[in-house]
Amino acid sequence: MSYKAFSLKWRPQTFDEVIGQEHAVTTLKNAILKQRLVHAYIFSGPRGVGKTSVARIFAKSLNCKEGPTVNPCLKCPACLEIAKGSSLDVIEIDGASNRGIDEIRVLRENVKFAPVTGTYKIYIIDEVHMLTTEAFNALLKTLEEPPEFVKFIFATTQANKVISTILSRCQRFDFGRIPVLKIIAQLEKIARGEKLEIEKEVLFAVAKASDGSLRDAESILDQLISFKPENISSRDVNSMLGIIEEESLFELTAKIIQKDAVSVVNLLDKIINQGKEANIFLQGLIEHFRNIMITKVAKEKSALIDLPENYYERLLEQSKAFSLEELFSVFNLLVNTQEISRRFGSSRIPLEIALVKLSHDKHKTDPAVSNTHPAKVKEEAMPLREKAAPAAGEVTEITADIELDKVKLSWPSVIENLGYKKMSVATYLNSGELLKVEKGILTIGFAKNNSLHKEIVEAKENRLLIQKIINDVLHVSLGLAFILSEEVKKESPHKHESVQQVLNTFGGRLIKEE
Repeated sequence: MSYKAFSLKWRPQTFDEVIGQEHAVTTLKNAILKQRLVHAYIFSGPRGVGKTSVARIFAKSLNCKEGPTVNPCLKCPACLEIAKGSSLDVIEIDGASNRGIDEIRVLRENVKFAPVTGTYKIYIIDEVHMLTTEAFNALLKTLEEPPEFVKFIFATTQANKVISTILSRCQRFDFGRIPVLKIIAQLEKIARGEKLEIEKEVLFAVAKASDGSLRDAESILDQLISFKPENISSRDVNSMLGIIEEESLFELTAKIIQKDAVSVVNLLDKIINQGKEANIFLQGLIEHFRNIMITKVAKEKSALIDLPENYYERLLEQSKAFSLEELFSVFNLLVNTQEISRRFGSSRIPLEIALVKLSHDKHKTDPAVSNTHPAKVKEEAMPLREKAAPAAGEVTEITADIELDKVKLSWPSVIENLGYKKMSVATYLNSGELLKVEKGILTIGFAKNNSLHKEIVEAKENRLLIQKIINDVLHVSLGLAFILSEEVKKESPHKHESVQQVLNTFGGRLIKEE
């Protein structure tokens, strides 16, 4: 007997065997039980999540000798022929290779003929979005007034490419990506059935690499068994597929928390030397910090984190090392790194820079540098009264020999550095306008309808943070005055690039722009 791939051998044959598409299965079963069958269905979703399998099961349920039934017998001629793909009453068409108007005209001619042995004549058209506009239009008349014995099931990975006149004539089911834990459970079932001894860590690596596609996971497992029949480790999976081990992400994050920049870049070098792509590692790191953020917000195991239980405790522990503002800054930096990598044509150097930024201990300074730093000299020369006043968050006269134009020139850097510390404050500050510098006091104006922004930035903690960053960037100590001014008619045109980048990347939008 010829070898049968896992994805075919373990393909679901009944509704109850379908993994991860409970809403679609339940609705179809109810439609059968209540005899509320429509003439056309469209199954939309990613590859390998069960669209065609469910279409075949639905066809069996309708044409089984016991049918229509939600539990096809799997033994009658109709069920056996549908399972083999040889039924004369269930016609499967590949929309990618039969996409023209001529093929649809042939379908229209054949539709009027009654089924050979079953109750219904069922057309399953896969990748239906590949049909040409002319072919879609030729199909419309048949969809509007099909014979009572005809059912259409359209499967597609891109429903947005199916014309609206077709969609409006179909009952639509959206198939989602299958959660990692459900894929692992199915792979464990396959391993038991095939008498394979595989550790759960290996199955997790396979499931994560499949990106929500059960068929892909089954194919990867099949390939893995051929690659190494015994003593398979998660390292074998990662080596074969070039994916990043979850352990590496935890280890690197731990080094970032420890502010161990040297170990961070050495670990990245080790990972890249193992054949992993820097851009894939960067994406994995973004997902890892996303999981840390969700863990911090939820404070308990969340369905949003599609990882085994033992990973959750480690995520919870790492989440304690970051504030939400710091996590937002990490995302901002990593997303910007992705954009820079695309323009740069390489991910390694931008990623190294980003990781050093994340793991650099800002509290440690080089004594040789700090002793000659202009800001340090200025601070030492400053009278005690003037030092104390900014610390108390008061506006005071601190003499600084700097012109407004110079402040404006460096202001984008001030906003960017503030964004790394506190994104929300950077956004609010950036809505103000630099008005003047007099006697060492920088006056920032806000439009009359931006009083909330003014209140937030002049809060003691935020004011001190802004002053510190101005000090670091401009090497001068300035007092700050925030006012509401008629001169500022609207938000400053100098948008914070980091904020806009995040909005663009994640498809976000400003709910209100004052």
